[in-house]
Amino acid sequence: MSDTSLQWGLGRRKSSVARVRLKPGAGGFVVNGRPIEVYFPVEDQRRKALAPLKLAGLEAAYDVHCNVSGGGPIGQAGAVMLGVARAIKAINPSLDSQLRAEGYLTRDSRMKERKKYGRRGARRGFQFSKR
Repeated sequence: MSDTSLQWGLGRRKSSVARVRLKPGAGGFVVNGRPIEVYFPVEDQRRKALAPLKLAGLEAAYDVHCNVSGGGPIGQAGAVMLGVARAIKAINPSLDSQLRAEGYLTRDSRMKERKKYGRRGARRGFQFSKR
């Protein structure tokens, strides 16, 4: 997979799924057809999504197009981060150890715990009244 013209990466976090495409360009970043500043208005979410590119020093070398679905904004930012990191690794496998050391290639497996029967939530029971 040494074709550097176009590279795909898939990222997941919680119930969010991000399909990321890296293409040589001027450094544009589009999420669901909107600029990253519009889609992720919170600075921390933008920083998280851009972190693997910044670490590799490729912010201005590639255009990033993401399709994200499911979950909330924080989960989506985490999914985009993993997708971007996987696409960078496919372009340049020598960056694997750096990306892995920063935790960008690690899938965050934490999910929401399911609600159990006989309870009000996943762990919370119904209020008990002795009298």
